[in-house]
Amino acid sequence: MAIELNDDLIQLQRASDEAHAAVRADPSPEAWAIWRDRAGDVQAAVTEYAKEIGEPRNKVEAAVKKAVRHPEPEA
Repeated sequence: MAIELNDDLIQLQRASDEAHAAVRADPSPEAWAIWRDRAGDVQAAVTEYAKEIGEPRNKVEAAVKKAVRHPEPEA
């Protein structure tokens, strides 16, 4: 069964991935701090959502990352 994801999780992961890209382009302490904050936001949201839907946290995290980084092609 596929895990149904909400838009908030997708947006949080996108923001984290964008912050990570910014660190790779400019590894300043400020960029690292922003990425840590965004990644923490994703982790907290994934943990909460996994509890809500009764799925293992790692499965929800994997589904979110796959949806953002490897989206299904539109039909």
